[in-house]
Amino acid sequence: MRCIAALITFLSVATLAACSGIETRPEDTAKFASENYTYYRWRSEPLGENTISTDPIYALDPLVRKAVDAELASKGYRLNNDKAQFSVDYIYATGLRLGEKGSEASNISVYPGAIPNRNVDQASVDNAYALSGVKETSNIALQFNDTTRKQEVWRVVITKIVENTNTGEYRNLESNVQKAVRQGLRPLPSK
Repeated sequence: MRCIAALITFLSVATLAACSGIETRPEDTAKFASENYTYYRWRSEPLGENTISTDPIYALDPLVRKAVDAELASKGYRLNNDKAQFSVDYIYATGLRLGEKGSEASNISVYPGAIPNRNVDQASVDNAYALSGVKETSNIALQFNDTTRKQEVWRVVITKIVENTNTGEYRNLESNVQKAVRQGLRPLPSK
């Protein structure tokens, strides 16, 4: 009975993680793990506070740094500029995906058309057009470089589909960044 309860709990957590709307593409961690790193530093300086710019990078930079620092600390890595064995850098970019279905379009074909021996109502066709098409994405690529060899040792690309492009999802930006970084750094070995 306990095995069934544990299995149900595991499947529930896995399902919630899969439905988070965050996609990660991590590289293999073998190269990173073989170096036995402990100390890291940021490759670039933090962006200054710019209250005039509407560029989201100024709001995102401190959040990404805070989330990465917290996640690496929880795994046993230490931020130390003098002893750093690897450096951390990130790239932020928005993107577009063509033909992505929105979360509301789970059972609707994105390609309207006629099916033989079946009448297709116009509402289904309109829904297919409205709920599909180009979706905006937010992408963060985290890159870890060996400080002595100046070579990449690990990276992960984190992508999230932005469902509500009118607000840019800035209301939940901090929690979204924390979840995304946590999920992206999950494969990294602990110290």
